[in-house]
Amino acid sequence: MDRERPSLAGFLLVAPALAMVGALFLYPLGYSLSAAFTGPDGRPTLAHFGKAFELYSGDILFTIFIVVVSTAATAAVAIAIAGILVLGRPGRAVALLGWLYRFPLFIPFIVAGQCMRTFLAKNGLMNNSLVALGLIDPGQGASLLDWRGIVITFVWKQVPFVTLLLAGAMAALDRATIDAARNLGAGRVRTLFDVVLPQVMPNLTVALTLSFVTMLSVLSVPMMVAGSQPTMLTVDMAFRINAYGDYATANALGVLSYAMTAAAAFLYLRHGLRTGVLR
Repeated sequence: MDRERPSLAGFLLVAPALAMVGALFLYPLGYSLSAAFTGPDGRPTLAHFGKAFELYSGDILFTIFIVVVSTAATAAVAIAIAGILVLGRPGRAVALLGWLYRFPLFIPFIVAGQCMRTFLAKNGLMNNSLVALGLIDPGQGASLLDWRGIVITFVWKQVPFVTLLLAGAMAALDRATIDAARNLGAGRVRTLFDVVLPQVMPNLTVALTLSFVTMLSVLSVPMMVAGSQPTMLTVDMAFRINAYGDYATANALGVLSYAMTAAAAFLYLRHGLRTGVLR
């Protein structure tokens, strides 16, 4: 009896959290999967997926392109910033960078989308600043409110998260390996890519996987920054529901998003098993 009481108490302790996960995640997930594969007559069907591919095949490819490019760009910028913070010489520039890069971390995606909408417009802050500095003529300003604006917004928003994880992992490394590489004549760039980055690759992989999933689920940025076609699947799902009440096709698009997320998780698990991180 004494052994059962802690077990029951532990279950009661986590029961509210389990109930929230079941109500807000597992039930919607199960309902979405069921509705995507079920026809109006209640029989299994793939017609909803056929309709989704017929109407939104271009948007599916566009979504994959945007998320992959944004993830790669986020990785490049985060590696550069983390390398400067950890391997750079202490100074005002490094301290200022360490403060500035974290600023977007506290801004919601919807606010980031609105900020970029005014910043990247043809007559927005970016072009007006370039004109004021004399770098371009007033007629040379170009709008970036298209796929480029989505990528810029995603990268700007996700770089702080990835950099925090990456810089923290770099700072926790044994400095002896870094000092040894520097003493043997390796520069900062070579030390970063040959010594530091291989040791923190698991942390970088986790951060990029989470960023991939996050960017795949954002609705506000593609809708606010680039409202034209092609667009991302989140906008298509919202449009099918709000305009037509077509939950079946929206659920089919959602299942395709699940598949993309599962692919990213599979690559992460495969990498972790190969490198021995998850063993």
